[in-house]
Amino acid sequence: MDVLYHRCAGLDVHAETIVVCALVGEEEHIQKEIEPFPTFTKDLFRLLKWLEDRRITHIAMESTGVYGKPVFNILEDYFDITLANAQRIKNVPGRKTDVLDAEWMAKLLRHGLIEKGFVPPADIRELRDLTRLRKKWMGQLTAEKNLIHKVLECSNIKLSAVISDIFGASGRKLLDRLMKQGYIEEWEIDACIHGRMKEKKAQIQESLFGTLTAHQLFMIRQSWKHIEYLESLIQEMDHRIDQLLQADQQELELLMTIPGVKKETAAVIIAEIGVDMGQFPTSQHLASWAGVAPGNHESAGKRKSTRTTKGNPHIKSALCEAAWALSRCKNQRLAAKFWSLKSRRGTKKALVAIAHRVLIIVYYMLSRKEPFREQPTH
Repeated sequence: MDVLYHRCAGLDVHAETIVVCALVGEEEHIQKEIEPFPTFTKDLFRLLKWLEDRRITHIAMESTGVYGKPVFNILEDYFDITLANAQRIKNVPGRKTDVLDAEWMAKLLRHGLIEKGFVPPADIRELRDLTRLRKKWMGQLTAEKNLIHKVLECSNIKLSAVISDIFGASGRKLLDRLMKQGYIEEWEIDACIHGRMKEKKAQIQESLFGTLTAHQLFMIRQSWKHIEYLESLIQEMDHRIDQLLQADQQELELLMTIPGVKKETAAVIIAEIGVDMGQFPTSQHLASWAGVAPGNHESAGKRKSTRTTKGNPHIKSALCEAAWALSRCKNQRLAAKFWSLKSRRGTKKALVAIAHRVLIIVYYMLSRKEPFREQPTH
């Protein structure tokens, strides 16, 4: 086999140790050196010096999540680093030690047999951290709101049956009065409700008649404090995300021209795949990486499975949310396609299929820097 890189190394990264195997020289005279390093910061800089002394140009390491990030951050400016998919570089069964793993990666890299994983630039990685944390906090916010719903139902306060969103402007005022004194007088309801809620005054008054105990009030107040705290954190997070998106404002606005894609979803898409589509050879490579492409498992002429791969769960969920919002849009071909697929294949498969199409559109929009243009259905 042809040798592509004459000075390369394989890194087997763990929480406490890194085993390095360096391969230097031509095919007839290969010099192999193996050295273990601890993972403290000073040892990572010692690793950097060790690699530089041997004039290493290319490095391969498994994508080991959080353990590999400090190593990558220190070495990325000095070497061409290939993040390898652990599933695709498995060695012969039974041959499994840290030294053998590092040597196997170095050999594969030497002959160009490791497919390079996608690693976005530092600013996109920072944006990715923020959007993922924001999603986590939004989940906690929803959980606290559901807990308040549960306590109100237990006390037979049916406010959610009358007001669709009890955490809207009118609902929040009613909950605030309820938490302060445990009940709401009829004249107080007028001061809390606004607009079309005035028409539901009698129903609201009846729904508020329940049996709130001191314990239930305490539970609601605790959840309410957590909700207010989370909302303040999310507001700060949104401000920070806006700052990081300043450099990609053009791409953000392009993505928001897609029906069903709002600012938060567009931010997640940019955070997960970046704005440079040159990282992906084709749109289908991107779809496979994201986990929204149909599977391909064929044997003896029979197609056995079309299940999608796990892919990137963060962008996959964002695309499915966008697909669900798009399905509600009128006069859109993708919406019509969703309902057609839903009737034949079910909701979940239809959502993934539309998410796949949306991602293909995103790929070409970002590649060509063109806004979304859709011919309406008639």
